[in-house]
Amino acid sequence: MKNQKGFSLIELLIVVVIILIIAAIAIPSLLRARMAANESAMVGDIRTVISAEKLWSTNNGNLGYANMASFPMLAETSGGFAASCVAHLEPYLDNVLAVAGQTTKSGYTRNYYVGGVVTAPVTDRCLLDCVTNFTYAGSPISQGRTGQRGYAGDDSGRICRDTTGADPSGGNAPMPVTCLALR
Repeated sequence: MKNQKGFSLIELLIVVVIILIIAAIAIPSLLRARMAANESAMVGDIRTVISAEKLWSTNNGNLGYANMASFPMLAETSGGFAASCVAHLEPYLDNVLAVAGQTTKSGYTRNYYVGGVVTAPVTDRCLLDCVTNFTYAGSPISQGRTGQRGYAGDDSGRICRDTTGADPSGGNAPMPVTCLALR
């Protein structure tokens, strides 16, 4: 009688095929879950930027919002703005979000846009850093891999989406009133 030890080649091939079938089923689900997480992070960051801008504006007499040069200062604790602005002990945003211009995070390319300059008495030095409108927007770095939709939010509190993955703001502040609002 022969004493067999180990597996035959056929048995090993069957196990490999079963593992490949399971991987073929699981990997697309994991990619969809990653895209959903990236999209949720983008929408959450838009809400964070809107809240930070509103809080900064409220703390400084509702004069307006940070312009391109002063937006990164929302991550500083000293205030960073003109002397007439209210100093704050905690930053309004973290350093990753408080980047004016183009940046990337969580699979999205993000942009901060501003519009309209606040006109008021020259004696109010804080107004040098204020604009009437802002938009924070993002589009997937690779549509279908890092995200499916583009998102944007502005000073009105609206958050809009674009199913093609494009920036729904079109690079404008404020966003067009015809944008597809997030439900």
